[in-house]
Amino acid sequence: MKNKRGQVWVETVIYTLVAFTLMGLVLTFAKPKIEELQDKGIIEQSINIMQEIDSIINDIGSAGNQRVINIGISKGSITVDGTNDKIIFELASVYEYSEPGSDVQVGNLIVHNEKTGDINNLNMSMTYNHHNLQLNGEEISTKIGKSSTPYRLIITNKGLEEITGKKIINIEIIN
Repeated sequence: MKNKRGQVWVETVIYTLVAFTLMGLVLTFAKPKIEELQDKGIIEQSINIMQEIDSIINDIGSAGNQRVINIGISKGSITVDGTNDKIIFELASVYEYSEPGSDVQVGNLIVHNEKTGDINNLNMSMTYNHHNLQLNGEEISTKIGKSSTPYRLIITNKGLEEITGKKIINIEIIN
């Protein structure tokens, strides 16, 4: 009688170990694919956010108009570069958006992918040659990273520069 009870426990432990081993193997192969799909979704969402910002900047209308956009950043960072009149989104991803070392143009957005080991470093940038981007009224640069709460971007048309004739676009970031 004791041998049968002991055998049941040994079988239970072996079946449990086999089940855990199988779950571990499944997770070993599934987890990278899940992370890749999550990164693909984040990249597509980031491209949409960048295109929405671009649309607002280009269609803001006459001097004094302003638009508010809420953006959530769950991975990566956005740099508003008032010095070079650029907006850049940077992201490290396991998803390969494009061939490494190449540029892909999506509207006014240029997506550059550099591969470092298993990580793809994506750089999405928009350059504004006909606009003067300012951050809080100054020609400065700032980087905003991931946050649990969305950022509010207030984009305002401040009119035209007298010397260059460029449209002055002021961006105010509120967290």
